[in-house]
Amino acid sequence: MNAGEKYDFLILGSGLAGLSSAIILAKEGYSVCVLEKNRQFGGNLQTFARDKAVFDTGVHYIGSLDIGQNLYRYFSYLGVMNDLDLVRMDEDGFDMITFDGDPVQYPHAMGHERFVDELVKLFPESRQELEMYIEKIKEVCESISLYTLHESEQHDIPPEYISASAFEFISKTITDPRLQQVLAGSNMLYAGIKDKTTLYQHAVIVNSYIESAWKCVDGGSQITKSLIRQIKALGGEVFNYSEVSRLHVLDGAIEKVECTNGNVYSAGKVISNIHPAATMSLISSGTIKESFRARMNNLENGIAAFSIHLVFHPQSFPYLNKNYYHHFTNDVWSSIDYTEENWPRSIMAIVSASSRSEKYADSMTIWTYMKYSEVEKWKDTFNIIPQHEESRGEEYEKFKVEKTERLLNAAEKIFPGLRSQVRSVHTSTPLSYRDYINTPEGSMYGVIKDFNHPLTTFISPKTKLSNLYFTGQNMSTHGILGVTISAFNTCSEFIGKNELIRKVNNSGI
Repeated sequence: MNAGEKYDFLILGSGLAGLSSAIILAKEGYSVCVLEKNRQFGGNLQTFARDKAVFDTGVHYIGSLDIGQNLYRYFSYLGVMNDLDLVRMDEDGFDMITFDGDPVQYPHAMGHERFVDELVKLFPESRQELEMYIEKIKEVCESISLYTLHESEQHDIPPEYISASAFEFISKTITDPRLQQVLAGSNMLYAGIKDKTTLYQHAVIVNSYIESAWKCVDGGSQITKSLIRQIKALGGEVFNYSEVSRLHVLDGAIEKVECTNGNVYSAGKVISNIHPAATMSLISSGTIKESFRARMNNLENGIAAFSIHLVFHPQSFPYLNKNYYHHFTNDVWSSIDYTEENWPRSIMAIVSASSRSEKYADSMTIWTYMKYSEVEKWKDTFNIIPQHEESRGEEYEKFKVEKTERLLNAAEKIFPGLRSQVRSVHTSTPLSYRDYINTPEGSMYGVIKDFNHPLTTFISPKTKLSNLYFTGQNMSTHGILGVTISAFNTCSEFIGKNELIRKVNNSGI
């Protein structure tokens, strides 16, 4: 099918949710087409290489991939599970939580019982409370049919979990102040905000990794490649360099989709895997309910990140089969509210898994929070290789050097002598994420989910145009599992949720 012909479904954006939606629908016999503005497909699944070392844009590790677990079943249904090259992370501590001035490394271990047992070694008086914590986490997850893949007439997330505070739950369940911080110590995974983050979000994200944690060998783009192969094998089409410039609306529905390259497409239904506000910017005024447009435009986006990507000298830095979350404060919830003087307050360090060596690391990514306001003065510059590459100027380069030095100094608190093992350093700022992932202000996780306003910040797949739907990380949960579930949630509007669940569960696994 060529541009100008009509598809059953057009999907805007080739992130994981967009590609997964294409496969789900193509398996049902629909004609599908995915449009991607960049050269590289995959959104946060994108990888890039520096000095022959491969770095992930966003997929640093993945949860729930043991046989029979939910993401394993989803990926098997999508046809990609057997294509993946994975390494299982350290079962006794896939995430290590550390604090400045405290020599103890606090583990997040794999498996619910092991998770409790490893922490009880350090907090012997807290077993009962830890067991209560784990039971509640499991209870939240088990209440969501698309998480557990059990059939249910309930379609939405139970309101008591999206209107509850993660911070308050941990504080009321756990007595020991240090253990409270340890349990929230990986909250950079969801940019935790003390007075906004929901219990639901904390539960589904941490539980996924507790069930099982994995790294992609040589990067997460292997997921993208496998998904695209499946789409094409099912008769679907994917086009890069196809940035959507306008959604033409007629009588309350999208009539056609126009791209900057001049191509025009039409479809019975359109699924947007791009940010809701960015989607609204493609629709002319007067063609969609303006109160809906205002709601999408006024959604608060989460914080962005500054990352340094280190390439090591050969055989100089040992491969670490775990991640480190180091906090320079005793309140892990306050890291997001840094000042210029105390930045960074928390960092995450991830060693990439490489096929070249199991003993030594090729590279490491270290990242921390960064507010978009720090780079806003350069917001009118863009760098999207190879389409549009421009210098942001000498001042921007100095800014990156200064931030890199401070982040390296922070990282040496965990890894003394780190600099001597580094061959080269590369950076990503909120502008990098904005340009390559197409999220407003470079937000890592998109729309903030706020327990104070759950009906506003948890977004339905349906829009105020009869044939336009949303999918992706802005809906309910981000991350590999979250956006996969969002794809199935969106597609359940056309296929039926329980029917989809049956098909996943009956797919021969």
